[in-house]
Amino acid sequence: MSSLPSKTAAPLPAWPDEALAGLDDEALEQAARRRVTEALERAREVHPGLPAPRVWFDLRGASAGQAHLGRGGLRFNPVLLAENRAAFFSDVIPHEMAHWLVFHLENGPRLKPHGREWQTVMRDLYALTPRVTHRLDVSRARSAPYRYVCSCGDHYFTPQRHAQRRKGRRYRCRRCAQTLVYCGG
Repeated sequence: MSSLPSKTAAPLPAWPDEALAGLDDEALEQAARRRVTEALERAREVHPGLPAPRVWFDLRGASAGQAHLGRGGLRFNPVLLAENRAAFFSDVIPHEMAHWLVFHLENGPRLKPHGREWQTVMRDLYALTPRVTHRLDVSRARSAPYRYVCSCGDHYFTPQRHAQRRKGRRYRCRRCAQTLVYCGG
């Protein structure tokens, strides 16, 4: 890789938890965009011509973030952002920016997504331990957030399937044949 960082940098400046706590969704997204800009400025120390990514808050499910290189930017999960503010600012945003930088330094997607180059950027540019996956609670962000129970355990339904309950639809467990009881989303 042509311009990988050669020494460990200081971590990005911390965002105090109290500064993030009182933000509504719109203000939180604006703060996240500012954090992307901070991470971009750090990346431009290695690659001055690095283009700024576009940023969307449209990711769903268990993924916290995604470097969507074909779309030209970064996607973030707004539910996980709202529930895990500190983790997003300290880990998720730099993680995705590391993908952005590696892609542009190498001029293409032929590298392993979490390979040696990405790990080097995480350690030496952002001073973070390179972790491939997060450990965030995704129960409210999952695509099937509606929990039903029976004697076998928990079952999760999509919003479409859950909506049938309002029309009088009842569900039975395929294992124990008990009627599933809705316990909240």
